[in-house]
Amino acid sequence: MDYRQEIAQLRETLNEAGHLYYVLDAPTMSDFEYDRLLRRLEELEAEHPEEVTPDSPTQRIGGKILSQFEQVRHDVPLESLQDVFDAEEVRAFFDRVAQEIPDAAYSVEPKVDGLSVAVEYRDGVFYRGATRGDGRVGEDVTENLRTIRSLPMTLPEKLPRLIVRGEVYMSRSVFEEINARREIEGKPLMANPRNAAAGSLRQLDSRIAAQRKLDIAIFNMQLCEGKTFASHTETIEYLKSQHFKVIPQCCLHTAEEVLGEIDRLGEERGNYPFDIDGAVVKLDDLAQRDMLGSTAKCPRWAVAYKYPPEQKPSVLKDIVIQVGRTGVLTPKAVLAPVRLAGSTVSFATLHNQDFIASKDIRIGDTVIVRKAGEIIPEIVEVVMDKRPADAVPYEIPAQCPVCGAAVARDEDGVALRCTGAECPAQRLRNLTHFVSRNAMDIDGLGPAVINSLIENDLVKNAADLYTLKVEDISPLERMGKKSAANAVAAIEKSKDNDLWRLIAALGIRQVGDKAAKVLASHFGSMDAIVAATEEELTAIDDVGPITAGFIRSWMDSPQSRDLLARLKEAGVNMVDRTEKVDARFAGLTFVLTGALTKFTRDEATEMIELRGGKASGSVSKKTSYVVAGENAGSKLTKAQDLGIPVLTEDEFLQMLD
Repeated sequence: MDYRQEIAQLRETLNEAGHLYYVLDAPTMSDFEYDRLLRRLEELEAEHPEEVTPDSPTQRIGGKILSQFEQVRHDVPLESLQDVFDAEEVRAFFDRVAQEIPDAAYSVEPKVDGLSVAVEYRDGVFYRGATRGDGRVGEDVTENLRTIRSLPMTLPEKLPRLIVRGEVYMSRSVFEEINARREIEGKPLMANPRNAAAGSLRQLDSRIAAQRKLDIAIFNMQLCEGKTFASHTETIEYLKSQHFKVIPQCCLHTAEEVLGEIDRLGEERGNYPFDIDGAVVKLDDLAQRDMLGSTAKCPRWAVAYKYPPEQKPSVLKDIVIQVGRTGVLTPKAVLAPVRLAGSTVSFATLHNQDFIASKDIRIGDTVIVRKAGEIIPEIVEVVMDKRPADAVPYEIPAQCPVCGAAVARDEDGVALRCTGAECPAQRLRNLTHFVSRNAMDIDGLGPAVINSLIENDLVKNAADLYTLKVEDISPLERMGKKSAANAVAAIEKSKDNDLWRLIAALGIRQVGDKAAKVLASHFGSMDAIVAATEEELTAIDDVGPITAGFIRSWMDSPQSRDLLARLKEAGVNMVDRTEKVDARFAGLTFVLTGALTKFTRDEATEMIELRGGKASGSVSKKTSYVVAGENAGSKLTKAQDLGIPVLTEDEFLQMLD
């Protein structure tokens, strides 16, 4: 078969498989087979780069990094809707429309809580996508929209021009998956799916957008050249035939029918994969829409019914403490079951001790519960006149309920955190961090493998990694003898790592790889760090009193001492072995910015530190040099404003030589 024919056939097969999987939820091809065909297409396109087209399935993974978003003027304005909040306002809308259009038909559909975009196709091929912006001018997010698997890159019918409007969202399942991963990595959690979707779609690096697994639901045809339609229902059916994922809708006639549908959607909103914050009611007939027109702000032919946050009373039966993967103790209310926003609620978050104290929440209280943002149940207030006589103020315990280690309050005064180095609740996060690239850098032990090791009771802490054998790991899912042998070899190799890697791997708060290198260089051994006083730690550059307190607290814990003893017994290196090339950069601070092509940032940082210098993440008057790669942004501008010397990559390499 000619390579052009094979490429075309592969694209057609993969696009159809993607439509069945991501839009119709009816997969006919295994993930393995899809990945195999995609890899073959990647190979052919690599051999024949002139055949790569923007609509190829290979272009959905992201790869472009923009310096900024370009503005796009919408040919058809993306109007916002007038909000209504009760049945009377819905009836008033019906009465206004009926004055000019008696017996009108109305479309009713859920209002997806996401980010509105306009998506344009030319000759049946995806051309461009833009955010709503102010309704008339938005931002070009074409590269990020390209990563959304449910958005077709080519359409079955090649109309000259088609613009559709949709809502980009993050499904609840993906949102929970991302937050679980961020918790393991110790990163701040995303607030809600809507904010997560908006932030992901506005990433300048499309590779990040691709990792966020965004989705899109189309709800309107903005412009169509080459075809005409009489009703909104017809346009939705047509868009569905063109492989778009469309928002489900129904066509009704009376106010009471519409109000019944609004109530039904409200009851079932918890069953959708996306969050909804209301229901949209709009005229179905397109000619009638044109007849009514729009005000300066919104169309006269549609309204958005906004669901009020439902609140109900319940009894607080107990408060349990959960220990998160980063060690934070979170109180959780155990409630008498109550039906809220389409689902039964038996638990509610209590956030932290300050939240409990501010609302004076006690076990046995009758409380008012609602779903914050229609997602997370929370307690609004206490019904004081129903408080039991024996209810007492609640205090979170001073010891971790999982491992018994002391609990310490964060420096910001809000969160309480377990200090145990071997706390089972933090096991996955601690071990995942221990083996990570900026810590012990152990290949072959990703989060999934670590989780399998924990679930099979093979490891309880980092020291247990050094007792693993090939026969322990090979039976695990997706491993086998070769992968297991490689993992064991990588674990063995890590014993010879420099001291700073071990310090960074311990997960001491505010001690990353930079602080770890400073500690290793200054003290020379783990024993010396264990023996160091808080004053001696604070005297070191880059180690402030708060960080020194964290280090001292960690080293004083019996669990920490036990872990270090077992690591030492396993043969893990405990002394500083870094050999400085020279001291030519002593006293100098470098800042790296832009896309570097001759070396990675980690490589450049290592080259600086081996010569006695320091790499910083921000530009200040103390910065000695800025090394600028391609598309350098605000750091370069600030350096120029401060008169700081700016080096190209070649000039930096000359300094090294």
